[in-house]
This record gives sequence, structure tokens and C-alpha cells, in this order.
Amino acid sequence: RYTTSITSGFLISRYTTSITSGFLMTRYTTSITSGFLITRYTTSITSGFLISRYTTSITSGERRDYRGSSGEPQQPHDADEAEKSLSRSELLKKHQQRPTGKRTHCCSDCGKRFNSSGIKIHQRTHTGEKPYGCVQCGKSFGQSGEKPYSCGQCGKSFAASGSLALHQRTHTGEKSYSCDQCGKSFTASGSLTVHQRRHTGEKPYSCDECGKSFTASSNLTVHQRTHTGEKPYSCDQCGKSFAASGSLALHQRTHTGEKPYNCDQCGKSFTTSSQLTIHQRTHTGEKSFNCAQCGKSFTRPDSLKLHQRTHTGEKSYSCNQCGNSFSTSRSSHLVSHQRTHTGEKPYSCDQCGKSFTQSSSLVSHQRTHTGEQPYSCDQCGKGFTLSTNLVSHQRTHTGHQPYSCDVCADSFTTSSQLVVHQRVHTGEKPYSCNQCGKSFTQSNSLKSHQRTHTGEKPYSCDQCDKRYSHSNGLIKHHKIHAGDPQSVE
Repeated sequence: RYTTSITSGFLISRYTTSITSGFLMTRYTTSITSGFLITRYTTSITSGFLISRYTTSITSGERRDYRGSSGEPQQPHDADEAEKSLSRSELLKKHQQRPTGKRTHCCSDCGKRFNSSGIKIHQRTHTGEKPYGCVQCGKSFGQSGEKPYSCGQCGKSFAASGSLALHQRTHTGEKSYSCDQCGKSFTASGSLTVHQRRHTGEKPYSCDECGKSFTASSNLTVHQRTHTGEKPYSCDQCGKSFAASGSLALHQRTHTGEKPYNCDQCGKSFTTSSQLTIHQRTHTGEKSFNCAQCGKSFTRPDSLKLHQRTHTGEKSYSCNQCGNSFSTSRSSHLVSHQRTHTGEKPYSCDQCGKSFTQSSSLVSHQRTHTGEQPYSCDQCGKGFTLSTNLVSHQRTHTGHQPYSCDVCADSFTTSSQLVVHQRVHTGEKPYSCNQCGKSFTQSNSLKSHQRTHTGEKPYSCDQCDKRYSHSNGLIKHHKIHAGDPQSVE
């Protein structure tokens, strides 16, 4: 192409040769604008990486020469064009220096991998550095708290683009990282690394106060709060505080009633995905966790761990009021026991008002109103409100008594029966009446005794108005209505 144009007295001449397929492009331009001579000549062979530019610029009496990568003078070129070229190359350098998303930086303390921005934030967990301070209370934090990256589907915000990318996989279902031992898949490589430690037994994160080890640094952080008592996550509805953000999220569902995880076989809903997974095993019968000593199988790893303590006798958690020991600190054991001292019963039935120390006890009680017996024996068809009662019942068919006394060799179908029996040998009576001081080996014996002080008679005859403080008294009374001549009250 050759073009000559005179615009408002300005002469502009252009000459262009372009061979696109061969990547040869030649441009020659002469322009006289307001008395300024600007000459450009460019030859560009892209595939061969040869780029030559020559610029002569006479602007207000100034002359500038620009040289190419070879160091030789090039042909006349405009100063503005050269400056644009330089700015483009700077942009290219900056672009090439941008994070690629690959975790190329390895933490020298723990070996965990991050991208360039993530490694700086992570290292603060080792150094303890907290550069961001609250102007109102002075509390310091390792991260600013700013969350500029938002999910377009649910609106959730994140502090890092990588965290958003991982979150989006919860919507797409993508799980790119698979365990080569069990086949389980994960959305993030870090989750796979933590999971693989279950197979290897590696626990690289240790508490410097008690020595307990963990597979993930986040678990160590939460655990350390049991020593410090820190509970930084508070419910804005009831004020209850938690050591972990996940615990707060689960708690908030008790206010909202949200149960987002549904069983596709029976339609039952759950507040957590782990509860759904455990429930689904009631349909499949899967019990993947086996005791190496007695062969008993469990649907959950923590249930197996608790069971193993019945063999070892380990009781790591003690009541600070009476010294009674328990194999676990969970609500079903130590916390529930402590409520026998405080009298606290936080779980109430909305139909009859009866209160309980454990949520599981309330759930079981509510089935007495609904008549629900979700656990059935496959041999005789008998139904039960609790799965543990079904397991104990099934042993009446098999004759299996897996719990043996190491003193007299008597065997029992349940661990609780063994515990009560062992008190015969030890003389232990851990349940004491706070009114008269009398002690008992079982909690239900204490409850029955306390009715002699309160006068409570919870067992009533459905044929007459007579009431009893103990169930065996009601059973004897029923025989009178049945016409049993040997029954005397």
C-alpha cells in the first residue's frame, strides 16, 4: 500500500508491505505535522524473532535515535512509538511475573507448598507474626480479613483467588486429586495430603504442652485452644462461643433448623455431610472400621477408638468434682456426667416438657411420643428406638458376649454391664445422693432412691389411678388386674 494525504496543510505519506502468512511486515511512514518531521521504518519477522526499528524524530528541534537489541542503530522511528514499545515490554515482564496458580514455594518449616502470596501468609503461622491490628480493641491477626473474591453462584467471599477456585469446585463437583490407596477423591491437593496421613499414620503437628499430634496444622490450632480456653467464634443469636468456625456454623443450624444434607434412599436430612455418610451405612450395612482384638466392626473411626479403650482400660478424662474417669471427653460421657453435679438439663421435649442432659436422650425420648422404632432385628422383627439396643438384642440370638471380666471371667453382652459388674469387685459406688449421702453403683439406682425423698411416682396404672415410684411396683400391680392369686401389694 502507498498513501499520500494532505490534511489541513499536513503531508502524511505511508508505505506498507505485509505478508501475514510468512510473518514479514514492513512499514515505511513519513509525516510532516505542524513542521515536525517524523519518519518511521519498521521491519518485523516474527517467526525468526528479528525485530528492527529505526526512528528519526525532529520535534521542537530535538532528535532521538533508538537502537534495537543488536546494539546497532536502526532506521528512523518515532519517539512516541519507541516509548510505547518499551512500555509494552515492561507489561510483558510484569505479566510473566504474575502468579500462575502453581504451588512453587515450599515452606522450610513444615514442607507445605504455596504460591508466592500464600507462602508469606502461611509462614506467619510459624513465626507468630500478626501484622494487622484492630483499632478498637488492639487484637492482632495474621491476615487483614479483606475478602475481595466472591463466588458468582452463592455469593460467598474469600481472601484469596485460590480459595475461591477451590470453593467453586463444591458447585461443579470437581475432585481432581485422588488417593492411590483407597481411591477417595478431593477438591484440593492439601486435603489429599492430609488424608494420605491416615494411611501412613504420619502426624507432623505436635502440641508443645501435652505432646498430642495431629495430621493437619488446623487441627493443632483448634486443639491448642483447649489449653488456652480461647473461643473466638461467637453465635450472634445466643452468644455461645466456639473454638472452631466449623463448630459455630453447625451450631447456627440449631437456630435456623437447616439440614442441607439429604439421604437419597429414605429422605432423612442432616446438618452435616459426615452425619449423612454415617447414616447411609445403616442402609448399606457397611462397617469399615474393625477392632483387631475382638473383631467388632464400626461405621465410624471414632467409635472404634472409643471401643478400643474398653480393652486397654484407658480413661483419659476425669471429673474435677468427684474424680470419676471416662474414656472420652465428648458430651455423651464426661460432659454429661458433669451435669449430674450441676443438675443442668439443656435438652427439653416440646411435647411433655421433660428435660435431658444429652441431645441423643431427647431424640430417643421423642420416639416414645411418635412410636418410631427405626432399628429392627432381621431375625425376629423386634423394633428398637436406638441402634445400640438393637446390637445388644442381636446378641441374644447369637449368644455373643464380647465383654469379659478380668477378675472372675464373667462375660457380658454390653460394655456398660461389664462396668457395673466390675464395681462388685472394686466396691466403687460413684453415684451419691446429695440429700442423705447414700451411694450406688448405678445411676438409675440413684434416681430410684431420690424418689423416696421427692415422693415422685412416675409410673401410673392405665386401669386405675394408682401410681408407683418404681417400674417393678407397677408390674406387680398389673398382675392384680390380671387375676394372679399370688400377687399381693
